[in-house]
Amino acid sequence: MKKVRGLRWYIIVLIAIATIINYIDRNALAIMWPNIAADLELSKEQYATIVSFFMVAYAIGQSLSGKVIDAIGTRMGFTLTIIVWSISCMLHAAARGLASFGLFRALLGVSEAGNWPGATKSNAEWFPIKERALAQGIFNAGASMGAVVSAPLIAFLYLLVGWKATFIIVGALGIIWVIPWLYVNKALPKDHPWLSDEEREYILSGQRVEAKPMPETEERVPTWGELLTYRQSWSVIVSRFFFDPIWWMFITWLPIYLFEVFGFDIKQIGLFAWVPYVGAAIGSLIGGWFSGYLIGRGKSTNVARKLSITLGGVIAFPALIFSAYASTPLLAVLAIAVVLFGFQFSIQNIQTLPSDFFSGKSVGSLAGMGGTSAVAGVLIMIWLVPVITKVSYVPFFLMGAILVPLGILAVFVFGGEIKRVELNK
Repeated sequence: MKKVRGLRWYIIVLIAIATIINYIDRNALAIMWPNIAADLELSKEQYATIVSFFMVAYAIGQSLSGKVIDAIGTRMGFTLTIIVWSISCMLHAAARGLASFGLFRALLGVSEAGNWPGATKSNAEWFPIKERALAQGIFNAGASMGAVVSAPLIAFLYLLVGWKATFIIVGALGIIWVIPWLYVNKALPKDHPWLSDEEREYILSGQRVEAKPMPETEERVPTWGELLTYRQSWSVIVSRFFFDPIWWMFITWLPIYLFEVFGFDIKQIGLFAWVPYVGAAIGSLIGGWFSGYLIGRGKSTNVARKLSITLGGVIAFPALIFSAYASTPLLAVLAIAVVLFGFQFSIQNIQTLPSDFFSGKSVGSLAGMGGTSAVAGVLIMIWLVPVITKVSYVPFFLMGAILVPLGILAVFVFGGEIKRVELNK
């Protein structure tokens, strides 16, 4: 049978495409909200409530999907989650008010959550340790590119067919994605028929750099409760609680910020709102490459991850301060682009920590727990934003600046040396 060279990169590109679709589907509501709100007579506070429905379900979905994907595997786990979230997105076309939007956003949230633990687990399966942060960067670049594409795409579709048909069109993208996913991702690396022996050995041997592998038949799977007994798990959980809200501040509120502060309509939002996510996409790729480069140059995983996480924070912190006082929309979106560059530089290194600390069937579970913790932080932020932005958005940006050092400190305080954890017998 013909072999496919670099098959692992095809897998991560497919996951990145799924993530682009994920963000197109979730961003549609925020981008079209000014007009949806006018049509259905909904308020900013009701928008925050609808987003909260999404985030609570997303929190539940992170931990639940991590366990499900550990149980049924990434191939079928991704298939299940993307089909459900695509249908949920289409159902938004039938929403008529707060209750129906809340229900459909909850369905979207619980299903879209599976994308993150699934990607982390897939990267642990398909990439050696030194390439995982780069793979995570490609995957996270998908999130950024989804945000880049979604603003002009959704604005165009809205102007062409209206908000109801737009939800149906973008929801259909995920159903189409399932076809190449099932065709290419036939099996894990050890059994995939398209994988050359050389690449198979490269992948599998590179996963054993820092720990002796446990035979698959003897691998013990810790419960959620057991994972919480390890301080390394808390480094993931606490760092994501503080760090992830920075991203969601802009995913959730950027179109509304442009509308309220600069008076933008949907067309203008489509022209400006994509700019910050170009910075995020570049940060994803460079941050992932940088830690892999350090490991390739002989630095330990511990040094490479911590240096990358810290450097991203050093970039994001002053940019958030500057954003608080940006006087024009161009300065604002450029400053936010720097914020998201630094955020993404750090976050995929944080997101690789579950696979740095644990192996096999523990990775998806811890990644999901970290995602749930992240959503808890995001929910607090969502509830605060309508209150702190009544007069000005300055507190909004300063709140983000405070979160940066807290997220980084959590990695150092709880993580200790970043290396494989020996499970208690």
